[in-house]
Amino acid sequence: MRATFKSLPEDPTELRAVSELMAAEIKAQAYQIEKLKKELAGHRKARFGSKSEAMDQLAFDLQEDTEIAAASEAQKTAPETDADQEAPAKRTHNRAPLPDHLERQEEILSPGDSCGDCGGALKQLGEDVTEELEYVPGHFVVKRIVRPRMACTCCEAFAQAELPSRPITRGRPGPGLLAHVLVGKYCDHLPLYRQSEIYARDKVDLHRSTLTDWVGRSTALLEPLAAHIGKLVRAGPALFADDTPVKMQAKGKAQTARLWSYVRDERPWCGQAPPCVWYQFSVDRKGEHPSSHLKGYKGVIHADGAIVKSGVWGLSCGGLIWG
Repeated sequence: MRATFKSLPEDPTELRAVSELMAAEIKAQAYQIEKLKKELAGHRKARFGSKSEAMDQLAFDLQEDTEIAAASEAQKTAPETDADQEAPAKRTHNRAPLPDHLERQEEILSPGDSCGDCGGALKQLGEDVTEELEYVPGHFVVKRIVRPRMACTCCEAFAQAELPSRPITRGRPGPGLLAHVLVGKYCDHLPLYRQSEIYARDKVDLHRSTLTDWVGRSTALLEPLAAHIGKLVRAGPALFADDTPVKMQAKGKAQTARLWSYVRDERPWCGQAPPCVWYQFSVDRKGEHPSSHLKGYKGVIHADGAIVKSGVWGLSCGGLIWG
């Protein structure tokens, strides 16, 4: 085909035929290019997400980068000072004092008890204290529960202490480790595979499937506590209700789910009940969900500034209503 286009005929009829052939070829190539563009866009969206989501993930703080670069240059060009040199200029930004609740580890640097010039005894006149904020990473420990098997010297009866209750029967994680994993996943939004990689730096092999099993069993252990909180919330004469949209990954794409929150707080009118919050999750915003959550509740509900007393749940553009 390309050889045909290289040498054009001189005859008008043949030239017209070659032109029609060239137009058909250009049209076919344009169609093929558009098809490949669509396929490439589909593959990119499936792998990296939509363009808006990618832009949200790449929203860098340029001002922060500029300040970091300026601080780096200041550190490189700052001269080393000693007692004979003038004090450096005061920094422009303010530094809050270090919190009092933090543990203080004191290190004393003494010049000695005798003078370096004449050998006389030194007497303390005062001291200079410099506080430095440091971080000691958390570390794993192995808790060994030793239960000696005892035998009576008279009747030869055996005795042994009972094994204390553990969160997961025949499991290795302690309650502190389980709490750390749950807080990392649900409060710090740290996926389990990333937590597995973090623990691997301490040479602790915790596979993602193991962490998944722990999280699932922990949620089962916490269900009675969540149910009890829901019971306390619905026992009050009034509660506050609201829903929050959350992104949920489903079948390769993100959809908007709902997190329903019900709050009992009687402190504004000097109530004696402690404040508590009950959360429920749903994949959509249908009114049947809060209706099911508050089935049988008798009391006043505050929803987005509206006060509702009785009826069935409905939805409005402003939030939850009772009507």
